[in-house]
Amino acid sequence: MNIRAIAMGLIFAVMWSSAFTSARVIVADAPPLSALTVRFLLSGLIGVCIARAMGQSWRLTPTQWRATVIFGLSQNALYLGFNFVAMQTVEASLAAIIASSMPLLVAFAGWIALRERLRPMGIAGLVAGFAGVTLIMGARLGGAGGDPFGVGLCIAAVVALTLATLSVRGASSGGNIIMIVGLQMLVGAAFLAGPALLLEAGATVRPSWPLAAAFVYTTLVPGLAATWVWFRLVRTIGAVRAATFHFLNPFFGVAIAAVLLGERLGPLDVVGVAIIMAGILAVQRARRPVAAAS
Repeated sequence: MNIRAIAMGLIFAVMWSSAFTSARVIVADAPPLSALTVRFLLSGLIGVCIARAMGQSWRLTPTQWRATVIFGLSQNALYLGFNFVAMQTVEASLAAIIASSMPLLVAFAGWIALRERLRPMGIAGLVAGFAGVTLIMGARLGGAGGDPFGVGLCIAAVVALTLATLSVRGASSGGNIIMIVGLQMLVGAAFLAGPALLLEAGATVRPSWPLAAAFVYTTLVPGLAATWVWFRLVRTIGAVRAATFHFLNPFFGVAIAAVLLGERLGPLDVVGVAIIMAGILAVQRARRPVAAAS
């Protein structure tokens, strides 16, 4: 892993983690599903236009189309849809911590369902990572920013994100990365348009500068830039090594929320974040030799 790959991984981790804070700002003044639908529509159109200007084609292979639709549904419509609704009552830091367990779920699914080999260090990392998440959730549930229904939506969201991650390799192979990013955004908009119209028909938007700034930021940075960087990172160093950078997301997620939103962190939060980071790193290091040998 060279310096360029490390820089890409760090940039991705910061952008991905910041999305929870910007989403929390947006849902304070706008209906979540409607805001997300508009964001996906704008991000998708911008991405497709950039791709066409670069000479990329929307004539994807059948494998790319299938993976793009699955990715757009799982990551955009389901993962972000559930998270945006949840963050009306759940703090950004808690949502980021739950979402950061995705590498653990991917490794667990591979170990149990796909019969992938996992060394003892990886099993210990799984146990530690899930214990850290449980520790934080136990301390937060019932308190301010820890609504049980919202937490349940966050858990459903990370399961959807796990499915999206398992499909990313098929979407990124064969080129046309910017086009794929744009198209999977449009897929997300298409899937969310109906629920937004049905559930938020009478909702109102309270215009504000924080809402405008957060909306522009989340459209361009976590929406387009982070997804593009992730695809590039996976193509450069592989999905297993790229997923290693997710171990930084719990730290960045709670740090950004604390600085920008003033969310307070308790001692159990700090301990839990450290345990989750160690668990994710252990899992990824345990899986790496197996992936290299396959």
